[in-house]
Amino acid sequence: MRWVILDTETTGLDPVQGHRVIEIGAIEVVNRLVTGKDFHTYLNPDRESDRGALDVHGLTSEFLADKPRFESRVDELLAFVDGAELIIHNAPFDLKFLNAELARLGRPPIIEFCDKVTDSLLHARSLHPGKRNSLDSLCDRYGISNAHRTLHGALLDAQLLAEVWLAMTRGQDSLAIDDFGDDSSTGHVSGQSTGGQSLKALPDVTVTEQDAVTHEAYLDTLDKLVKGSCAWRK
Repeated sequence: MRWVILDTETTGLDPVQGHRVIEIGAIEVVNRLVTGKDFHTYLNPDRESDRGALDVHGLTSEFLADKPRFESRVDELLAFVDGAELIIHNAPFDLKFLNAELARLGRPPIIEFCDKVTDSLLHARSLHPGKRNSLDSLCDRYGISNAHRTLHGALLDAQLLAEVWLAMTRGQDSLAIDDFGDDSSTGHVSGQSTGGQSLKALPDVTVTEQDAVTHEAYLDTLDKLVKGSCAWRK
């Protein structure tokens, strides 16, 4: 399982109005482990940033003047995301900018180069309906320090999102239930994982007294995160 956690910064809100990508940050996560591999670049957009956008990212035209243009980094970007599942917070925003940049070069949309795109904002809303689900809010909710985030930065935000995403999806893919063979007419699950290994082959595990204590401590942590009783206790 290979994820690429990606974020961008832009000169404004709409590529239709000529706004451009000025920073791309992406990090690799394989089998839920951050590998240390990343892609990061600042880009010269050949235009000014809107005042509102500049207040968010702080990347001035003077700073970006000697940076490469998108066309000189595009092949490296596409190689980095090749075959991965992209995880992006508020994905439609970033996708419309990346696809606009690719279209300027006569290239197909980025989904043609990756396996799929998952919007972490939609996932957060499904877990925490009615609550604020910005990256900062999620960092607070999951106890992830973002004290060093005074301005938005694509690579920093990708790193924070990776921590948030791992926290939000903890325990969801240990048995890959969604990928088991399923006969919907009978409700029967075949017991085969995506790797073709039968569940019967899984080893028996004896829970020790220390395991039970550790488990209770972890549930206490979950209770604090949800400000009540976690689903496991219910």
